[in-house]
Amino acid sequence: MAKRKAGRAVTRSSGNVFADLGLPRAEERLTQVRLAVAIHQIIQERRLSQTAAAELLGISQPKISALVNYQLEGFSVERLLRFLNALGRDVEIVVRRIPKSRKPGRIVVSAA
Repeated sequence: MAKRKAGRAVTRSSGNVFADLGLPRAEERLTQVRLAVAIHQIIQERRLSQTAAAELLGISQPKISALVNYQLEGFSVERLLRFLNALGRDVEIVVRRIPKSRKPGRIVVSAA
């Protein structure tokens, strides 16, 4: 849906920038980013150095650097979920029926 405002075309976001850009695996990419944001926030809250975070998660410091800079090519959703567990967080996955008013299904990540 495009709108004109002051001579500029504005397109409303779908809520997933990866889908809006037409990138493959858009839902997975958005899920990875949201999980990485939660991990990064926990690392900051706990004031962990990258070295300490790496030791806690069982990975190298350069991988922590990539993670907190959202370079997520080498991180699966499952691996990110395990990192959250290692950081002392429970992860709940809830499966619901899609409302008739909305198609297709979606993945939502929220941090408490």
